[in-house]
Amino acid sequence: MNTASQQKGKLYLIPSTLGDNDPLEVLPVTVKAVIENTTYFIVENQKTARRFIKRIAPEKSQPSLQLFTLNKRTEASEYADFIAPCLKGHDVGILSEAGCPGIADPGADIVALAHRNAIEVLPLVGPSSILLAMMASGMNGQSFAFNGYLPIDKGERKQALKRYERISREQQQSQLFIETPYRNDKLLQDLIQQLHPETRLCVAADLTLPTAYIKTLPVIAWKKEHPDLHKRPAIFILHAT
Repeated sequence: MNTASQQKGKLYLIPSTLGDNDPLEVLPVTVKAVIENTTYFIVENQKTARRFIKRIAPEKSQPSLQLFTLNKRTEASEYADFIAPCLKGHDVGILSEAGCPGIADPGADIVALAHRNAIEVLPLVGPSSILLAMMASGMNGQSFAFNGYLPIDKGERKQALKRYERISREQQQSQLFIETPYRNDKLLQDLIQQLHPETRLCVAADLTLPTAYIKTLPVIAWKKEHPDLHKRPAIFILHAT
């Protein structure tokens, strides 16, 4: 006999590409199959989500799609409506704008609500810039921390960088962070100025794209490097010795 939880739909965490390349170059066919068989999606931007769905499943009826918007303006009171289809037996997909839902991306609150309602959560395989950068950095993949965005204030940013560098040195833990793409070049200069010359720094931009740039060097060597990171999605990793 089926239980109530077995009669519920599933919540799929659907990754997207990290840039404007063919989705099936970096996404497995399981992603395509889930999208083809799902009507309800939780998305950051409806226009780009529809475009992505069309690229993955061009035969899928666009008018039939039921999209819920999840972004920084979404009220928590709306979350229950987003998973309501699951409670009625329909599958729902959380679709990322880039990378994986819930990892430096919206979705964690919806996933937590799904667990509280005994809804099965299924993460699908896809590119995560954080993990790809860590893999390619040559740094400590056994112990690392993702710290999100650094403070914008110059003084606070300097203190944060010194703190992460100290933690890295004391715990031998790699420290990852990101920046708004148009501020990437300024962040790289801050890193060069504030970190110890022998601290290793990895810069990984445009991962999985033909323009991918991945390089790890001591901070002192970065003074001779001048990559153009402007408006390119990037991950920065430091490891102090």
